[in-house]
Amino acid sequence: MPLLLTALLLTAYGIAMIFSAGQTDVPDKSVETLWQRQLALFGVAAAAAWVVMRGTVRLIEWSAWPLYLLSCGLLVVVYFFGSGAGTAQSMKGWLTIAGRRIGQPSELAKLATILMLARTLAAQREGIRSLIDLWKPLVIVGVPWVLVMLQPDLGTGLVFVGICFAMLFWAGVPWPMLLLLASPGISLILAFSTGLWGAWFLMLVALVLWYRPYLVEGVVLVVANVVMGVVAPLLWDRLKPYQQKRFQVFLDPTIDAQGSGYNVIQSQVAIGTGGLFGKGFTLGSQKRLGFLPEQQTDFIFSVVGEELGFVGVTVALALFLALLVRATRVASRANDAFPSLVAFGLMSAWFVHVVVNVGMTVNLMPVTGIPLPFFSYGGSFLLVSWLAVAVLLRISAEGRGQPDAIGL
Repeated sequence: MPLLLTALLLTAYGIAMIFSAGQTDVPDKSVETLWQRQLALFGVAAAAAWVVMRGTVRLIEWSAWPLYLLSCGLLVVVYFFGSGAGTAQSMKGWLTIAGRRIGQPSELAKLATILMLARTLAAQREGIRSLIDLWKPLVIVGVPWVLVMLQPDLGTGLVFVGICFAMLFWAGVPWPMLLLLASPGISLILAFSTGLWGAWFLMLVALVLWYRPYLVEGVVLVVANVVMGVVAPLLWDRLKPYQQKRFQVFLDPTIDAQGSGYNVIQSQVAIGTGGLFGKGFTLGSQKRLGFLPEQQTDFIFSVVGEELGFVGVTVALALFLALLVRATRVASRANDAFPSLVAFGLMSAWFVHVVVNVGMTVNLMPVTGIPLPFFSYGGSFLLVSWLAVAVLLRISAEGRGQPDAIGL
């Protein structure tokens, strides 16, 4: 099956790059053997995926509530007892027991939120006619989103936002309503420029007059956008210095080349020197000399660009594109609203991960420490990715009326 084959190719590609990431001129046993651990983790992930494949879509739907409550509970625990890792040492995203990092509950929370949101939207019989009708989906996404942002983990927070808007769109929410819903956040981002914010505000007023939401909703939206424009500078002043630096180096990495801008500068150098065919597998100089940070996790895509060049990058992105297209096709062919929404939600989560991770390696996105699915080292990333593949395979099988036709 194309979906399964694509996931296997991405996993094999990722393990190969993790092996390469461990080949440096400064031997480090803890990094050299990561590819073996990732291979073992893939075995665990494949076994878990096989178990999921034995169930049915209805069983998956039933598990939405328990998984959602469990993941939110773990996010509360990790807020008090979590630790950071990699380029996100300052946040509390990893569940840590006796000094050993077990996993990231936020990864499970993404899957649980998709299932719970799909269940809620599928059960909503009447069409969504106003923003107030969205309160249930927004609460479902908002609870884990708030807990993640308290860590604070901006990258994962972006994934939850992407999941929310993508699934609302797939559920039939009109695009003007989605734009109105997102407008306060857009105002907050554009408030750094008075001119841009002013132009956006005029567009918003025109949209409100054209779309004609309920009067109270329209007034609240306009006021909320004004408030966001006013409080943005105040929120900026309340950010910690390292958080401000991350946004500043996104605009110009050279302002702190030896500090916050170091990671993205080294990543750009690595990818830029890869050329058409790269320097050769395991032969990347930025990686071998230890200049490239977190080369086995956050910046593993930089290793691909340096060692395999434009060709290697194109192959990787083509495989991701094939995965996203296939997941969207599964969503469009599903025989019920719930599995269709789940499939599209899983696709949107992968899409945000790929865009943000690849974007930050070339400074098109701020460095947020978000992993690259199937590539970055980490059991929780790989496990949830393969659970998602298993769910998609089950949805695809039942959509064709062959519930037992596919196995791992």
